[in-house]
Amino acid sequence: MIERLQLGTSDGETLEARWDSPEHPKFTTIFCHPSPIDGGSMMAPLMIGVTQTLMSRGHAVLRFNFRGVGESSGKYGEGAGGQIDVATAVAAAMERADSLGITGWSFGAAMALNWLSASQSAIPYVGIAPPTHLLVGNPPGGPKRVILGTREQVIDPADLQEYCKEHGIDLLITPGDHFFHGRAKRIGNLVGEGLEVDD
Repeated sequence: MIERLQLGTSDGETLEARWDSPEHPKFTTIFCHPSPIDGGSMMAPLMIGVTQTLMSRGHAVLRFNFRGVGESSGKYGEGAGGQIDVATAVAAAMERADSLGITGWSFGAAMALNWLSASQSAIPYVGIAPPTHLLVGNPPGGPKRVILGTREQVIDPADLQEYCKEHGIDLLITPGDHFFHGRAKRIGNLVGEGLEVDD
């Protein structure tokens, strides 16, 4: 099932969103996209491929475009606007499911983890190559995994490894660069395994 949505934020913006779900979902996952500055959107190839893999594992997936991207209103911003957008998506997903997980790629992975820090939510999290210079606050307890490519060329791998060690986050290093071309199924399965935890 594919459903196109419009999500209203608390500060008056409207976010373009998409709900992809198998017939009988076992999990519900919010998926945040990479930086709009570099052309990131919910329709980036890795976003699509990981979503398809998660659906095959029984996940309903809510993707959305951050403000200023695609048909979302407003202007792109890394700080408060991004956090409001993530919170809006989480609230929309919670209307459909009791338990959630959250994931993101690059900028989206950082925005998702920052939302967890701000809200002190312990829902499961998996981040695909989050840039550490965007991370703020201290993430709470709860299942957390970070995926890093062996040929990462966009963010600083050493900084990310140190961050994960400092905060007790499971770091999984796997073949690929920042974009994981041709590896969406592998990454999707790694994301799914990190989110599919017992309550």
